Amino acid sequence: MKVIQTISFACAALALIGSAALAEDMKTGMVTQIDRLNSTISIQQSPDGTVGASGAGGTATRYKVQGSSLEELHAGDQVSFSATQNGGVDTITKIEKKKK
Repeated sequence: MKVIQTISFACAALALIGSAALAEDMKTGMVTQIDRLNSTISIQQSPDGTVGASGAGGTATRYKVQGSSLEELHAGDQVSFSATQNGGVDTITKIEKKKK
């Protein structure tokens, strides 16, 4: 009986770790616009793994920023970020300026 409980616990722990890793899926992109009064930022996402593709020409997505300051960011900055849907609104939960 203890073996079954141990296996069940291990499976539950792995499922939890896997879902946490998916929630923190970091994306990259370039800041195209910042609205500090409304705590929103527009980011043009970098293409994933496309050989020879440039970041130019794609559309920018506007995000609400939660719990982070936008004071250190400017249009043209390269950033890493993670975002979720919060009440139908794309919301950034973590954002970091990439070092040059």
